[in-house]
Amino acid sequence: MTVKGQDLLRKELKALKSKDRPEIIIAIATAREFGDLKENAEYHAAKERQSFIEGRINEIESKLSTAEIIDITKLNVSGKIVFGSTVTIIDLDNDQEIKYKIVGEDEANIDEGLISYKAPLSRSLISKSIDDLVELSIGDETQSFQIINIQYT
Repeated sequence: MTVKGQDLLRKELKALKSKDRPEIIIAIATAREFGDLKENAEYHAAKERQSFIEGRINEIESKLSTAEIIDITKLNVSGKIVFGSTVTIIDLDNDQEIKYKIVGEDEANIDEGLISYKAPLSRSLISKSIDDLVELSIGDETQSFQIINIQYT
């Protein structure tokens, strides 16, 4: 996990514990005042939400306790693409320039240019250098890329 990914999970965990959890406790208490719990839709919705919040808290705490945090700025990577690198490549089929950061699975978001280290493209890029050519075969299709820039931020 990157340092930024760790920070985002810690922020989410803090919000769940300090904001969402107290709010749902109040919502459950308010719903109980409405009477018969068997037919109380507000109560059941609040309990379902509470279950989701507690599950997410447990999931985040588990991830943070077992994650290996990699700070790319403290590694001696000598011009190679590694986990945490931001890579600019050119798709040789259409001359389109694309920029991706290789991150952990939980951080991946293709719309933001964040791809998982487990993605086929990431696996093709890791350990390569600037000007290297990379071929990615998916099914019957092969795409060719050239690495034009690597950043370690």
